[in-house]
Amino acid sequence: MRYRSQIVAYWYFAVAMCLFGLQLVFGLLMAAKYLGPDPLLEFLPFDRAKAIHTNILIVWVLAGFMGAVYYVVPEESRTELHSTKLAYWGLVIWVIMGVTAVIGYLFGYTHGVKMLEQPLPHKMAIVVVMLMMFYNVFMTIKKAKRWTVTEGVLLAGLVLAALLYLPALLRYENYTIEGFYRWWTIHLWVEGVWEMIQASLLAFLLIRLSGADREVMEKWLYVIVGLVFLAGILGTAHHYYWIGVPQYWLPLGGFFSALEPLALFGMAIYAYFAMRRSRLDHPNGLGIHWAVGSAVFTVFGAGILGLAHTWPAVNKWTHGTLITPMHGHSAFYGAYVMIVLAMIVYTMPYLTRGRSESGSTMGYWAFWLQIAGMFGMTLSFATAGIAQTYLERIMGLGYLDTQWEIQVHFLMLVGTGSVFVIGVILFIWDFFRYPPRMDIDPNVPADDRWERNAAAART
Repeated sequence: MRYRSQIVAYWYFAVAMCLFGLQLVFGLLMAAKYLGPDPLLEFLPFDRAKAIHTNILIVWVLAGFMGAVYYVVPEESRTELHSTKLAYWGLVIWVIMGVTAVIGYLFGYTHGVKMLEQPLPHKMAIVVVMLMMFYNVFMTIKKAKRWTVTEGVLLAGLVLAALLYLPALLRYENYTIEGFYRWWTIHLWVEGVWEMIQASLLAFLLIRLSGADREVMEKWLYVIVGLVFLAGILGTAHHYYWIGVPQYWLPLGGFFSALEPLALFGMAIYAYFAMRRSRLDHPNGLGIHWAVGSAVFTVFGAGILGLAHTWPAVNKWTHGTLITPMHGHSAFYGAYVMIVLAMIVYTMPYLTRGRSESGSTMGYWAFWLQIAGMFGMTLSFATAGIAQTYLERIMGLGYLDTQWEIQVHFLMLVGTGSVFVIGVILFIWDFFRYPPRMDIDPNVPADDRWERNAAAART
């Protein structure tokens, strides 16, 4: 690492990895509950396990985002962070919020709103930490007096992440109105401002790993931001289909939600061919796998599978079935999990001691096992969802009778999920087996050398 304050990123990543492992425990537990019998039914029913599973996902991915930002901003601004103490305090508040939220869910202490179950104090903590981070990043950029488009998109993503969480703080007596406004947070986070953060991190990685021209990459960022505001905002309507809004939202929601990942895929393809043309083979091949894989899996999960069931004529049959987790798991994994893991793989040679920049055999096993496991989970959810849709919605079979008929697909889900878990365990072990670098090491090469070499080759 070039700046001492960048070590903050390591501790955010460490928290993210611990929570990632905990999330998978509840994920496998949920899959096993479908097979029964369930000895934990009285203490941990399915709805509580699901709330913990989904909310830990949000907490650890955001922790990964914050760690990535605390690494990228000093690197782009070429200066130390404004305040490392503020960054560490934000992490402490974040951990306390996450741990107490999980404990509260176990005992039924929630806000009662699906996917926004955090009680009001925890929601306030989320907003406070995001604003603390925004202030820290803004003051760092201001101090450096050096502004890049990557930093600008990151900063915009942080501000909007805090602002768009404000609707989640309110309560509404009418369930339909509450359902309408909660998507202002859930959708516009996941398919809006988070995509801006993903795009800026992906641009940073591709510039550093592929030797792609920074100016061209940043132009792609403008395209992505434009698509986020166009397709992302209008794409919110695919959540409005069945809650009583005007009918014109139906085709708008289905069409625009499918356009969101296209710019990311184009950026990754450009970077791949730019790397091939430049003949600059970066030693961190594992980082390239994760970065390009994130864009490709985003198109598969968020784009293709999203389009497969968000069109109203299809969604009226698949809504509320296992088709939804088919899309949700693959989309979230490709767009956000993989980009966080890409940033971790890229930064670890600079943040830890003794780690080879070219990666390890364990790292590659972790990558391919996760890809294979997630693809298998997606197929398991898809086949179960298609069978469920036909048996329930077409044949009129009851819910519990249908669940009995699709048991084999949950056996497949547990099996492929176990493959995915093995890949994650290998990744987490590979992360923690090297100690953090507590000071700047002059023997570690600067991580922008590939960008500089590529620029020199072009001139």
